[in-house]
Amino acid sequence: MSVAERRQGGLHKENIRVVLVQPSHPGNIGASARAMKNMGLSQLVLVKPADFPSGVAVGRAASALELLERAQVVDSLETAVADCGLIIGASARRRSIPWPMLDPAGCARKILQAMVENKVALVFGREDSGLNNEELQQCHFHVQIPANPDYSSLNLAAAVLLVCYELYKASQAESGSDNHYVAELPDGDWDQKWSTGEKVELFYEHLERVLIGVDFHDPDNPRQLMQRLRRLFGRIRIDEMEMNILRGILSNIEKAINDRRH
Repeated sequence: MSVAERRQGGLHKENIRVVLVQPSHPGNIGASARAMKNMGLSQLVLVKPADFPSGVAVGRAASALELLERAQVVDSLETAVADCGLIIGASARRRSIPWPMLDPAGCARKILQAMVENKVALVFGREDSGLNNEELQQCHFHVQIPANPDYSSLNLAAAVLLVCYELYKASQAESGSDNHYVAELPDGDWDQKWSTGEKVELFYEHLERVLIGVDFHDPDNPRQLMQRLRRLFGRIRIDEMEMNILRGILSNIEKAINDRRH
């Protein structure tokens, strides 16, 4: 779909969800819902919230109560992003293994490119510790909000607002209602949808099983192998056809291993 066709057909914001992982304060849930509505988003997913439903969340949501009423509550990040083709996690600091990093404006451009054909998740972590390494490894990209290095930790709802604002600003440019911002979109579309979070996780499980089977990977001494492979495949992005090919290769390797053993 061309840029012109996207402008005529809408921006598919229903494909974008904001995921809050284990928020501890219900006020942040309500304030995040309000920030989302300010910026035209409506899909809120909560992973194991400490206190929800809550009157405090309702009070902070102001006129965004319908977002709280429709909010999905799930038990894991894997469930929250299972059907998503693009997953971007907020990270306040760099990790031991560098990951593809975006600023909020770059994050908005990535989402605009993806959301016509794919579901997209913007993932925010706990108020006190953010997303852990395992959760960040489920994300294709990390988004980091530039801030004072002496005090770079942002309030959860403030972080949601800033990232969603950049997306709103980019979407306004995309729809032609803002001439001061030009979104960088590709001229043509990819020929396949991106593989979803659920399928990608099954692929990594399959890959690790095969690597153990060929004695390439020792789970007792992993040496960050799977983390680095996640970063590799996350960086190039896997579409549905490519995923079928990769799973087929792994299945044939497993078959060859079993045939030799018998």
